[in-house]
Amino acid sequence: MNIFMLFPEGKQKALTLSYDDGVFQDIRFMRIIDKYGLKCTFNINTGCFSETDAEKRGRLSEKQALELYSDSGHEVAVHAVSHPFLEELPTHIANQEIISDRKKIEELFGTVCRGMAYPFGTYSDDVVELLRLNGIAYSRTAKATGGFKIPSDWLRLNPTCHHKDARLFEYCDSFLEDDRYCRPKLFYLWGHTYEFDDKDNWDIIEKFAEKMGGRDNIWYAVNIDIYDYVMAYNRLIFSADGHKVYNPSAIPVWFSCNKETVKVNPGETVMF
Repeated sequence: MNIFMLFPEGKQKALTLSYDDGVFQDIRFMRIIDKYGLKCTFNINTGCFSETDAEKRGRLSEKQALELYSDSGHEVAVHAVSHPFLEELPTHIANQEIISDRKKIEELFGTVCRGMAYPFGTYSDDVVELLRLNGIAYSRTAKATGGFKIPSDWLRLNPTCHHKDARLFEYCDSFLEDDRYCRPKLFYLWGHTYEFDDKDNWDIIEKFAEKMGGRDNIWYAVNIDIYDYVMAYNRLIFSADGHKVYNPSAIPVWFSCNKETVKVNPGETVMF
């Protein structure tokens, strides 16, 4: 018997993006990804808002951030208040950087914020423990894997690659072409949108979005949605003989058993 998690609607593949710092170029970036149906988590530093509206580059003002991210269908997550090297700070100051950013995001956007990306991609075991204590469910590193495995350590969440990776479109082709009905696959792209201006290469994200977007067999989701779905799958309770399953979570979950797709609704027990 082979059992593998599937994403919503029985899809085997998922795609998510993660972009940092809350900068002016997020405006153009969001227009591009919205056009092709991609979803992104924007990691922002609430202590770094510009005092006036950014016009060509630099950090967004608080007003601009509210206008851009609110009700956009994208996620806003923690990136620490002032974008420090968290592992270099005294513990109580690092703690304040994390929880204050979370509180301000929740105040501004009316959400419960549980996601994060490490400033500079750096961290320590002590910082990871601080995240756990502050109710952070996942935090993205900057360590590219070049692969598509579902994360096992969500507080050390490694992405597939940065958009500047020379092998980006090789990874895309590998992800799209592998249709073997087996393990689920997650493509996780990260970066900073100001880099597209700095390198004059907006064509990269245009090409990526066009190539990867609009596909019926890919689930496009923000980071926290993928985390919550995987946690719901992990909570499934299988019978001893492996032919019944109970879903105690609040969302429907899909999996494959010997290449047959099974859906289990919230609170439902299913024979398969």
